Amino acid sequence: QVQLVESGGGLVQPGGSLRLSCVSSRSIFSVYAMGWYRQAPGKERELVADFTRGGSTNFADSVKGRFTISRDNAKNTVVLQMNSLKVEDTAVYYCYVQTEAVWGKIWGQGTQVTVSS
Repeated sequence: QVQLVESGGGLVQPGGSLRLSCVSSRSIFSVYAMGWYRQAPGKERELVADFTRGGSTNFADSVKGRFTISRDNAKNTVVLQMNSLKVEDTAVYYCYVQTEAVWGKIWGQGTQVTVSS
C-alpha cells in the first residue's frame, strides 16, 4: 500500500505564498495520476491541480496563474507551489495518487492551509 506524507501547510497572509510537498513511499515514475485536492469547511473536496500519465496537467480555474505543480521522480515527490494566496484558498489540502486508472485514489492525511490577515 502506497503511503503519502504531506508537509508545508500553515498560516499565511493574503498575497503570500506556500509550498506543499507530498512524498510517496513508492515510485511515482509511472503512476496514472497524482496531485492535490482541497476541502474547505462545509464544502466538497475539489481538485486543485494534478498531472496524469502522458504529461498533462490540470488546474482548477480558481488557481490558474497562481499555483503550479511539479514532480521529482527521483525523490518520489510532488510539489504544489501556491502564490498570490487568497482567503478563499483556505482549506485542508490533500495529496493523492492513483497508480492505475482502474484503481481508486490513495490519499494523504491532509495539511491545513489558512490564508488570513
